[in-house]
Amino acid sequence: IIGERINPTGKKKLQAALREGDTGYVLNEAFKQEEAGAHILDVNVGLPGLDEPAVLTKMVEAIQEVTGLPLQLDTSNPEAMERALRRYNGKPLINSVNGKAESLEAVLPIAKHYGCAVVGLTLDEGGIPPTAEERFAIAERIVRAAEAAGIPRQDVFIDCLVMAASTNQSEVVEILRAITMVKERLGVRTVLGVSNVSFGLPLREVVNATFLAAAFSAGLDLPILNPLSDRYREIVDSWRVLCGQDVSAARYIEEYA
Repeated sequence: IIGERINPTGKKKLQAALREGDTGYVLNEAFKQEEAGAHILDVNVGLPGLDEPAVLTKMVEAIQEVTGLPLQLDTSNPEAMERALRRYNGKPLINSVNGKAESLEAVLPIAKHYGCAVVGLTLDEGGIPPTAEERFAIAERIVRAAEAAGIPRQDVFIDCLVMAASTNQSEVVEILRAITMVKERLGVRTVLGVSNVSFGLPLREVVNATFLAAAFSAGLDLPILNPLSDRYREIVDSWRVLCGQDVSAARYIEEYA
């Protein structure tokens, strides 16, 4: 589980905290997600007018002082990425690179230099393609470029990019097909920002949970979600039983019996 809550999109309190340099609010979000069972924490500070390189570095340092969880540095700014990586302890996950030539050329050398794992987004100069085959083609391009840059395949995670069912309904099944193709043909891990699928719909948590279960079945490894949601944790815990990760359902029984 990659905890999604340190991301200012749609979060006014977090936006204010970032603008005011309030690390306490950010650390509280980190604590709550760790206690809820997150394994990785996404850290995104992208706001208009904010000095992203300075703020991302500050938040990474502060979070690492209070938790041993690995972090996903979520930025499209190469300068912010590299400055934060210089201060990072351990092996980080970078989110992200994509299929655009300029992105591959800018991000992959940074990932190689700092020994990072990297998330590859299935979009390129033409945007996000509608079909599984087109998404897979971009994923394959990213994996090959990463290997050419000296980044081993096990350090490349592919995000097949969730679209909202309310506006791109036909693409939901294509996303699931793309995940399966990436797993079976490239053998890399897969990442997905689950909550985007329900944008614009009522009962968003129900839609997200249903999609999460379907994505696990398709081959999803690392869901980006809110670990504080009981419904999402129930899906994750029950899936671990069904796919054999939770041997004899020991953890599930301990948690829910």
